[in-house]
Amino acid sequence: MSAIRLLVLGAVRQHGRAHGYQVRNDLEFWGAHEWSNAKPGSIYHALKQMAKQGLLVEHEVAPSTAGGPPRVEYEINDEGTAEYFALLRQALTSYDQKMDMLSAGIGFLVDLPRAEAVTLLRQRIAGLEQWRASVTEYYTPEQGPGQLGHIGEIMNMWVHSADSEAAWTHGLIDRIEGGAYVFAGEGEPFVGVLADDEPNPFATGPDPLDAR
Repeated sequence: MSAIRLLVLGAVRQHGRAHGYQVRNDLEFWGAHEWSNAKPGSIYHALKQMAKQGLLVEHEVAPSTAGGPPRVEYEINDEGTAEYFALLRQALTSYDQKMDMLSAGIGFLVDLPRAEAVTLLRQRIAGLEQWRASVTEYYTPEQGPGQLGHIGEIMNMWVHSADSEAAWTHGLIDRIEGGAYVFAGEGEPFVGVLADDEPNPFATGPDPLDAR
């Protein structure tokens, strides 16, 4: 799974149509450049690659300010939307992906109906429980990590990780079931993008690719 694909598709979808700089600006506003590979080169490469794959539609809208090819806006199509939701569902259910994929999934969680979000998160907990059970087949947490020498610290870390992630997921489910946030079909969603003239306090500065 690819966090950058999910992030870029989700950012384009939120705008309807967006050029690369808008996508980059949104992702930096969310801090995604700190916890994922959402750097300028990766973002622009993902946009072009997914346009070639038929997930995004390119629209030439204006001459480049740098004198190069016309600036391109991207629009998500039906195939891109299907890919976006497939990646989102995978991000929320898979327990063994990198943290950037789960973080991206949480960022777009409210694009799903509330009941489906809860169902997917419960699937994630089931996966964590199954993983923990597989570890404890040959490691008994109550006996401490020393039973396997210092190597036991690896299993101890896995068990603690499974327990803490399951506890966090249970807490998120409780908040969702308690009415937190606005999910798909419930009304006006939270606005997580910047207006065109709104300064980004987390921007990392210009990049040569921004003019494309």
